[in-house]
Amino acid sequence: MSDTDQQSDSDKIDSEQALELDARGLYCPEPVMLLHNKIADIEAGQLLRLIATDPSTTRDVPKFCHFLGHELLESGEQEGGFSYLIRKVGS
Repeated sequence: MSDTDQQSDSDKIDSEQALELDARGLYCPEPVMLLHNKIADIEAGQLLRLIATDPSTTRDVPKFCHFLGHELLESGEQEGGFSYLIRKVGS
Protein backbone atom coordinates (compact mmCIF):
# COMPACT_ATOMS: atom_id res chain seq x y z
CA MET A 1 0.00 0.00 0.00
CA SER A 2 1.42 3.38 -0.96
CA ASP A 3 1.58 6.46 1.29
CA THR A 4 -1.19 7.99 -0.82
CA ASP A 5 -3.46 5.00 -0.13
CA GLN A 6 -2.71 5.19 3.59
CA GLN A 7 -3.47 8.92 3.63
CA SER A 8 -6.78 8.36 1.86
CA ASP A 9 -7.76 5.73 4.44
CA SER A 10 -6.94 8.00 7.39
CA ASP A 11 -8.78 10.95 5.78
CA LYS A 12 -11.82 8.75 5.31
CA ILE A 13 -11.79 7.75 9.00
CA ASP A 14 -11.32 11.38 10.07
CA SER A 15 -14.15 12.50 7.78
CA GLU A 16 -16.52 10.05 9.46
CA GLN A 17 -15.60 11.57 12.85
CA ALA A 18 -16.34 15.15 11.74
CA LEU A 19 -18.90 17.20 13.62
CA GLU A 20 -21.73 18.36 11.37
CA LEU A 21 -23.18 21.83 11.02
CA ASP A 22 -26.43 21.93 9.05
CA ALA A 23 -27.03 25.32 7.44
CA ARG A 24 -29.48 24.12 4.78
CA GLY A 25 -32.16 26.68 3.97
CA LEU A 26 -30.13 29.60 5.34
CA TYR A 27 -28.82 32.43 3.20
CA CYS A 28 -25.78 34.70 3.30
CA PRO A 29 -24.43 35.65 5.77
CA GLU A 30 -26.02 33.08 8.12
CA PRO A 31 -24.09 29.93 7.05
CA VAL A 32 -20.73 31.63 7.60
CA MET A 33 -21.88 33.22 10.86
CA LEU A 34 -22.88 29.77 12.16
CA LEU A 35 -19.58 28.35 10.91
CA HIS A 36 -17.65 31.08 12.73
CA ASN A 37 -19.47 30.36 16.00
CA LYS A 38 -19.09 26.57 15.71
CA ILE A 39 -15.37 26.77 14.85
CA ALA A 40 -14.85 28.84 18.00
CA ASP A 41 -16.46 26.06 20.07
CA ILE A 42 -14.31 23.16 18.86
CA GLU A 43 -10.72 22.14 19.58
CA ALA A 44 -7.80 22.71 17.21
CA GLY A 45 -7.43 19.72 14.91
CA GLN A 46 -11.11 18.76 15.02
CA LEU A 47 -13.05 18.37 11.80
CA LEU A 48 -16.29 20.11 10.99
CA ARG A 49 -18.54 19.36 8.03
CA LEU A 50 -20.74 22.24 6.92
CA ILE A 51 -23.79 21.34 4.82
CA ALA A 52 -25.44 24.30 3.09
CA THR A 53 -27.80 25.08 0.22
CA ASP A 54 -26.79 28.71 -0.37
CA PRO A 55 -24.60 28.92 -3.51
CA SER A 56 -22.74 31.89 -2.02
CA THR A 57 -21.02 29.44 0.35
CA THR A 58 -18.91 28.25 -2.60
CA ARG A 59 -17.24 31.67 -2.45
CA ASP A 60 -17.59 32.51 1.24
CA VAL A 61 -16.41 29.30 2.93
CA PRO A 62 -13.04 29.09 1.11
CA LYS A 63 -12.43 32.79 1.86
CA PHE A 64 -13.40 32.24 5.52
CA CYS A 65 -10.92 29.37 5.81
CA HIS A 66 -8.14 31.26 4.04
CA PHE A 67 -8.63 34.42 6.09
CA LEU A 68 -8.71 32.60 9.46
CA GLY A 69 -6.12 29.95 8.57
CA HIS A 70 -8.33 26.86 8.80
CA GLU A 71 -7.86 23.96 6.37
CA LEU A 72 -10.56 23.38 3.78
CA LEU A 73 -10.01 19.66 3.18
CA GLU A 74 -12.97 18.96 0.89
CA SER A 75 -15.68 20.90 -0.86
CA GLY A 76 -18.32 19.87 -3.33
CA GLU A 77 -21.95 19.48 -4.22
CA GLN A 78 -23.94 16.94 -2.24
CA GLU A 79 -27.63 16.03 -2.35
CA GLY A 80 -28.91 19.34 -3.73
CA GLY A 81 -26.51 21.40 -1.64
CA PHE A 82 -22.90 21.94 -0.80
CA SER A 83 -20.58 20.19 1.62
CA TYR A 84 -17.35 21.48 3.16
CA LEU A 85 -14.95 19.57 5.38
CA ILE A 86 -12.86 21.94 7.51
CA ARG A 87 -10.07 21.26 10.00
CA LYS A 88 -9.70 23.88 12.73
CA VAL A 89 -6.17 25.19 12.98
CA GLY A 90 -4.90 26.98 16.08
CA SER A 91 -6.97 28.06 19.05
